[in-house]
Amino acid sequence: MLQFIRKQIQDHLLERKIRRSRLVTKDGHCNIKFGTNEYHNHFAFLKDFWTTFVEIRWCFVLALFALAFTGSWFLFGLLWYSLAKSNGDLSESQQTKCIENINSLTTAFLYSLETQTTIGYGGRALTGHCPGTVALLVIQSLMGAIINCFMCGLILAKISLPKRRAKTVTFSKTAVICLWKGNLCLQIRVANLRKTLLIGSHIYGKLLRTTITPEGETIILDQVNVDFLVDAGKDNLFFVCPLSLYHVIDNSSPFTEMAADSLHQQDFELVVFLDGTAESTSLSCQVRTSYLPREIKWGYVFLPVVSRTKTGKYRVDLSNFSKTEPTETPHCACCFHKKHKKGLIFHRHGCEGIDNLGFDVVDLEDSVGMTEKAEKVFTDIATD
Repeated sequence: MLQFIRKQIQDHLLERKIRRSRLVTKDGHCNIKFGTNEYHNHFAFLKDFWTTFVEIRWCFVLALFALAFTGSWFLFGLLWYSLAKSNGDLSESQQTKCIENINSLTTAFLYSLETQTTIGYGGRALTGHCPGTVALLVIQSLMGAIINCFMCGLILAKISLPKRRAKTVTFSKTAVICLWKGNLCLQIRVANLRKTLLIGSHIYGKLLRTTITPEGETIILDQVNVDFLVDAGKDNLFFVCPLSLYHVIDNSSPFTEMAADSLHQQDFELVVFLDGTAESTSLSCQVRTSYLPREIKWGYVFLPVVSRTKTGKYRVDLSNFSKTEPTETPHCACCFHKKHKKGLIFHRHGCEGIDNLGFDVVDLEDSVGMTEKAEKVFTDIATD
């Protein structure tokens, strides 16, 4: 029991460490923090206040919603109370009143609430004898309309954010390297969980790693393009069922120098992007995820997920979406691209040792025959 708890704690700590080391998390969030105040101006966010309000959390939006309305009610309640007090409406002996039935700050707040929300119970009302009250009524009505429009637009914008649509597009937990149509390929899977399509989908990737230039400069996040293809190309995908994305590991690929036994020792992060337009809302969205070297399996292939029933319907089994099985795969890209593919080295699971192509295989019987012929020749020479 203690060993199980200890293992769970270690796995949790390892997962947290992995999340910190990623630039892009598995669900697409960017793990980056802007540094010193010299380059971080908070007033820039206030200038672009609409985007700032749309991107803040829902708890802050709800707090802003409540604060905007209650604050405006209370502020105008103070103004109504000050007008009533300056005109003497708080005393019962006043004959000509500006506002009827306002005798305290509480009744002034209630009148402000009724005015801005257009409730109008009829107990408190303007008399029309004071021009200042008419002007204040117009100002509060306009301010109430502005607050209503802003808050309704903010909530509607947050509800219809395209990144919510991205939550229903998922990538496989791991990537695999295997043979596909005679090529050594890096393969991942992506699935659309909704029946509505993503129009104009485009898939691409970036390999992030630390490199050193010939001048000795260290680039922390050096980006290398990684092209992905499917059977029908890479643009305008028919995204109705899970798709397998392929990156051909050729001589121009950043994975060409890697091998099965050195892959997990590399230090890089593969970020995959899927851009598209939601069919139902016509909003552009982007889905992204990342893969670390430990999440790429060399010599594995994904299990099939699409099948056809007896009634002729197509069925998608998402339980096999991220499942893999071992397959015979070249040990490295360099081995695969050699001209003599008869000596191709394959990566087999459960086998130890690596074949050496520098040795020639000689049959033992041929070797014994050659030895006997050589001895006979030497004997004839000695006799002569």
